[in-house]
Amino acid sequence: MKSFNNEPKVSVIIPTYNRADRVCRAVESVLAQKFTDFECLVVDDGSTDDTAERLAEFDDSRLKILRQENKGVSAARNFGIAAAIGDFIALLDSDDEWVPEKLLKQIPFMEEAGFEISQTDEIWIRKGKRVNQCKKHEKPEGMFFDRSLEMCMVSPSCVIFSRKFWDEIGPFDEDMPACEDYDLWIRAGLKYPVGLLRERLTIKHGGRPDQLSNSVGCLDLYRIYAIVKLLQAGILSAEERKMALEELQRKAGFYIGGCRKRGRDEQAVRIERLVQDIMDGKVVLPAEIIEK
Repeated sequence: MKSFNNEPKVSVIIPTYNRADRVCRAVESVLAQKFTDFECLVVDDGSTDDTAERLAEFDDSRLKILRQENKGVSAARNFGIAAAIGDFIALLDSDDEWVPEKLLKQIPFMEEAGFEISQTDEIWIRKGKRVNQCKKHEKPEGMFFDRSLEMCMVSPSCVIFSRKFWDEIGPFDEDMPACEDYDLWIRAGLKYPVGLLRERLTIKHGGRPDQLSNSVGCLDLYRIYAIVKLLQAGILSAEERKMALEELQRKAGFYIGGCRKRGRDEQAVRIERLVQDIMDGKVVLPAEIIEK
């Protein structure tokens, strides 16, 4: 499956930071794809281990290594996508991998159904062992803004989206050290149905301390920030705004309770006040949520 010009059909973006062994495994899974019309851009986000040396061992013209000073996963993905030239963008986290048929099946699935964004099902590996997903993690399809508010329902390593999608919905918010995908998907959920290819074509590895979910504290604070951004953008219908406000209160309740348990009463009071201001219809700048 080769395009008729010199530009690849798919650009695969892999951000990485100090994961030399794991990023090489991810790259190998991309280069082993049965669909070959792609470029693979690895963005080394200022790694201090032997990532650069290990990646230099690959000999494949489809692989391109980009480097930047350490700015975080959002900036790394944005940098890679800005340099990409494919019609479709496929994301892959540096600690995950694909089965060989992933692109071969997902690209035709999108084109035939006319989706601007789609994802696949996935296999979960935790600490080296395969585990079953909880029912709440089952991937939905179509329009599911309400469920996206509750939790992140799109997995970066499973997703492919079109240039049209990215130009309208992107970029990732570089002020967010975590939950940047949650932020993007809730914005996307207002406009685009998500196609679901019900095959486990992505292998998602977890259970390690270097994952953002383990290394960045207070993830709910960044989800609160994302919802406040959406509320202040003035793009929600009355029903969408109602759903967003309800989820804001729910997430804020968990976060505030957690702060009080940990003796962070000042932070609890600050967020409680800001959320109440929002509920009262006052203008709260999103940056106030995550200010230090």
